[in-house]
Amino acid sequence: MDGKMLARLGAIAFVAVAITATVIELDRKEDAPASSPVRILKTDTDPLREGQRRCQQLGQKALDDTDCLRVWAETRDRFLGRQPAPAAPEGR
Repeated sequence: MDGKMLARLGAIAFVAVAITATVIELDRKEDAPASSPVRILKTDTDPLREGQRRCQQLGQKALDDTDCLRVWAETRDRFLGRQPAPAAPEGR
């Protein structure tokens, strides 16, 4: 057996082992550990979510709706992790 044939056999064996390992890994079902550090907080009613849905249903008219502008600003602040801006004093 010459070196070329031995190299080809080695390459074929390597590819076969790699494919087998990949199939086994893809077939495994991983469950999240019970003590997962990520906690999902679910609330029954989220007023921000309800406002987003209302604005979505308004469509193009939502651009002129002040409540939708407030909801979008609050959504953006929540997403970016910012504290909401203080409300402007009324009566000016």
